Amino acid sequence: MSESNATPERPHAPRPKAEPRFPDGPSPDPAGSHFERRIRSFQPRRSRVTTSQADALQRLWPKWGLDIDGKRVLDLPEMFRTEHGERPVVLEIGFGMGEATAQMAADDPDTGILAVDVHTPGQGNLLGLAERNGLDNIRVANGDAVILLREMLAPASLDGLRVYFPDPWPKARHHKRRIIQPEFLDLVAPRLKPGALLHCATDWESYAEQMLEVLTAHPAFENTQADGGYAPRPSFRPLTRFEGQGLDKGHVVNDLLFRRADDQ
Repeated sequence: MSESNATPERPHAPRPKAEPRFPDGPSPDPAGSHFERRIRSFQPRRSRVTTSQADALQRLWPKWGLDIDGKRVLDLPEMFRTEHGERPVVLEIGFGMGEATAQMAADDPDTGILAVDVHTPGQGNLLGLAERNGLDNIRVANGDAVILLREMLAPASLDGLRVYFPDPWPKARHHKRRIIQPEFLDLVAPRLKPGALLHCATDWESYAEQMLEVLTAHPAFENTQADGGYAPRPSFRPLTRFEGQGLDKGHVVNDLLFRRADDQ
């Protein structure tokens, strides 16, 4: 075909940016490019958001949700304040579908729970549970817990930290992705008040052993167990459906209860 008869190619029009899935809900990438890339200790899970979860995200996120963008320091006393005064605040990293978090909030309404996860259906489910059960002591944070701790929480602002059933990253080459590491504890310790409780639980035995070793070796934490081992499951941690299924299959669940040392 000669040049004169050729049809000129049309330039590709720029593709319009996709509309946010939930315009008033959690951002798909709250921290954007503001912070360096690093090895992530979590893996975002994509699954279908139900109609009720989507409705909760749209309606309740502006009231009880926040994106971890790393651009401000949170005023936790103000965030959880009641007419009776301030609440102690516990950070929970990874809450799944939120049933256990909602149960703990209902059992202890005088404690605020800042619950962090990246699972959108779980975020919507927890917000819906909070509304249906009249729980005003839950806030749902979306994004990377490390950025939250490093950039958005003031020193000695937390009365506790809960890490229940984190991703075990079972393959040896992935162990560096496990969240309970010395560097993570270095970051956590200054944000915890003296005497604050760090509570971990896992049904992965090798991970429990690593947790116990790392926590025992860290100077900022003291094991609450006189024998230096695992703790019985405390009554305030509900037995989840997932955990019950694991126990039925013979899985061993280990709890670790360590306190922030007073002299660190």
